Amino acid sequence: QVQLVESGGGLVQAGGSLRLSCAASGRTYAMGWFRQAPGKEREFVAGINWRGDSTYYADSVKGRFTISRDNAKNTVYLQMNSLKPEDTAVYYCAAGLTYFIGSYANEYKYWGQGTQVTVSS
Repeated sequence: QVQLVESGGGLVQAGGSLRLSCAASGRTYAMGWFRQAPGKEREFVAGINWRGDSTYYADSVKGRFTISRDNAKNTVYLQMNSLKPEDTAVYYCAAGLTYFIGSYANEYKYWGQGTQVTVSS
C-alpha cells in the first residue's frame, strides 16, 4: 500500500506558475499527474517512468508543464508555467505498478486526495 499526498496548489493569475509536489509513503514505479475540472472527466496530464529519464505529456500542456521526480525523497513534481484559465482543475498524483508510463487512469493503482489549482483570467 502506497499513500500519496499532493501539495502546492492554489490560486494564480493567467501566465503565472505553480509547482505541485506529491510525496509517497514508499517506493514507487511509474508516476503520473491527472486533473479533473468541474463537469469533466479526469484526464491525463503527465507521466514519468521509475528512473525519471522518460516523460510523456498531454498535448494541452506540452511545452508548459514539466514532470520530474526525486526517488531519494519519494517525491514527484509538476512544474506548471504559462498557466491558462483552462488549466483550472483538481490535480491528482497517481502511482502505477509498472516501470512504464501509462496515460490511462486504470493503469494506476494508488491515488492522492488531489490539490486544487485555480487560474484566473
